[in-house]
Amino acid sequence: MLRRQLLAGGAGLLGLGSLGLAGCRSAAPASDTGRLRPLGEARWAHRLHIDRDSTPVGGLSGIDYDTVGGEYLLLSDDRSDLAPIRCYTARWPLPGDTAPEPGGVVQLQRPGGGLWPGRRQAIAGLPVPDPEALRLRPSTGTLLWTSEGDIARGFGPALYESARDGRFLREFTLPAMFAPDPTGHRGPRDNLTFEGLALTPDDRSAWLAMENALVQDGPPPTTSAPGGPCRFTQVDLSTGRAGRQIAYAPDAIPLRPRVPGTYADNGVSEVLMLDAHRMLVLERAYATGAGNSLRLYEIDTRAADDVLAIDVLAPGNHRPAAKTLVADFATLGLARLDNTEGMCWGPPLPDGRRLLVVVSDDNFNPLQVTQFAAFAYTDRP
Repeated sequence: MLRRQLLAGGAGLLGLGSLGLAGCRSAAPASDTGRLRPLGEARWAHRLHIDRDSTPVGGLSGIDYDTVGGEYLLLSDDRSDLAPIRCYTARWPLPGDTAPEPGGVVQLQRPGGGLWPGRRQAIAGLPVPDPEALRLRPSTGTLLWTSEGDIARGFGPALYESARDGRFLREFTLPAMFAPDPTGHRGPRDNLTFEGLALTPDDRSAWLAMENALVQDGPPPTTSAPGGPCRFTQVDLSTGRAGRQIAYAPDAIPLRPRVPGTYADNGVSEVLMLDAHRMLVLERAYATGAGNSLRLYEIDTRAADDVLAIDVLAPGNHRPAAKTLVADFATLGLARLDNTEGMCWGPPLPDGRRLLVVVSDDNFNPLQVTQFAAFAYTDRP
């Protein structure tokens, strides 16, 4: 991944950020005070091995909670480079400073059976998935998971469904706008596609969230300007097809690199339904030498226009989703902010509040961490 290479290449500057020498930070909108109360955080060791095959842990980009089994499911974004495409299981009964207890590994299979090949063993006509988001369907016990695609080889982002044991079940049909364009004048950008996945409470539809805008819809964010609108697409899980789409505008990059002109980005890293219509949106930013920024927003999907039939999103031809800041993670007292990409609801807390759990993707980079953080979430009236 581009981000992974840049993080590794900027190791010295990243170290400055981890020591607290943060770069200039843009002001965040006022948040709903007190909606997130930290309960604890913990880490897994770098490249922890959790099964008899010594499968390395890392790249945790998606998380969900299995209410029946009482365990968390964690999706790795390893593209079969270190081990076959997979998710892990873990238990964290009392989130706090004690780390989650690793369980096992579920290998996600390809169509027709067998493991997905890595990029070195790529099979003609078969994509190499870049897993990013995961949701467990309560009604079927199956796994929905996204891939950011393999744009360089001509494969667009995808939504898959697998059995709980990893058997491949189906791939969903997505709008043509998500297909790669050989000219690069439209369509998805490499590594900036389906970063988020949310499941509606009735288990009838899923929302796919783009990390950044399609090429024709606008540029990625910069430190001085918000990015073009990200498309969030609602997929009917019974028909397997998209039924609605809304636009979401990510912030400008809130951090400035320590060295002007070096790498910085911001985009949507995860989404999660609050109820049938309201959604939490996590924006994750990074700037070389300054580190990471995490901001959690709330939107109402009903308060945005359906843009599924609009070929190019431009100012004035659509109404994007208005967003309210829930929390800037920099104010929550965490020991460190890293590349947080996974977010889910855990089991209800004893006082009736919801448990929100997030996890970071360490990119298999020893300078980053696999960090779990848990919060008591209070909804607004």
